[in-house]
Amino acid sequence: MKKEEFYDLLESIPKAELHVHEEAVLSRETVKKVYKRNFNQDMSDEEFNSLFEYDDLTGFLSSFIKIQSYFTNINDFEYMFKDFEDYLNKNNIVYCETFFSPTSHLKKGWNFHDMISIVQKSIERIKKNSGRTVKLIVDVSRSFGVENAMKNLDLVLAEKNPYIVGIGLGGDEKKGPAAEYKDVFVKAKENGLHVVTHAGESCGVFSMKDSLKLCKAERLGHGIAAAQDADFMKYLAENKIPLEVCPTSNIFILKEFNGDMKNHPVKKLYDAGVFVTLNTDDPTFFKVSLIDEYWNIYKDQNFSLDEIKEIIKNAYKAAFISQEEKDNYCKNVDAAWDDWFKKHPGAN
Repeated sequence: MKKEEFYDLLESIPKAELHVHEEAVLSRETVKKVYKRNFNQDMSDEEFNSLFEYDDLTGFLSSFIKIQSYFTNINDFEYMFKDFEDYLNKNNIVYCETFFSPTSHLKKGWNFHDMISIVQKSIERIKKNSGRTVKLIVDVSRSFGVENAMKNLDLVLAEKNPYIVGIGLGGDEKKGPAAEYKDVFVKAKENGLHVVTHAGESCGVFSMKDSLKLCKAERLGHGIAAAQDADFMKYLAENKIPLEVCPTSNIFILKEFNGDMKNHPVKKLYDAGVFVTLNTDDPTFFKVSLIDEYWNIYKDQNFSLDEIKEIIKNAYKAAFISQEEKDNYCKNVDAAWDDWFKKHPGAN
């Protein structure tokens, strides 16, 4: 299928995304706007360009935290969610679980309840405007240590916000092994929260195993290290453990792929029966949309159209929603898919 046809098809299909950081959906234009509003001057070209120049995970995370520092007014979240709504609309994402990273803002003295209240209003506005559903996974973050992660969890538990469905463990695995966060995640599970961890991105299979065994993770962010271990891929497949795979992100910041999508192991994982979902991670940083991700694996990884459809439905099956909701979303995918091909009988 040609690119134009593929994009037309994917734009017509209602999709879900499970691994995307909300700050990383902030458009580059809005980054400049927020900076000018809060610092009363234009950002220099040198500083702006430096935000998007990095060649490893450490450099990327530094840029991510720097952009968070430009938020000096709690109402800046409204800017972010306007861009977030645009992103959902352009990609026809009808259900999204997005990471919310509060630590940098809490260190400014902002109140967690106040932040969540503004975010909730934005989520409800999106629902009213377009019927799209957004839920939050609070990233307790390994970048700031175990004690800080537990404090973040306690704030989540005290808040009891209906839009917060769970907690996640983001940041650099090498600087914060999942095993160190066991108590945080066990407590979250005991209190009814869903739990996910970034694992198998910059570290090996051991990080994924610790996340599953010790932190009781229900999904694994990235998880590409599994491709190095056939037995572990078999374990993931047999236990239907979802991976939140983010190919473009990996290509950008992990040197072993040499910047080439053809070298990414997503097809190897899929062919081994692993439960793969497709995600962008940080769209603005990597200049990628969810539809782009699907096109990239179709073009460079030789996924068939039927496999693309299955991966689209996998995101709903892995989401933290009821079985009835999963079934209904998947039926909508099938209906939209069939409808598109009826209107384009020559497409293949």
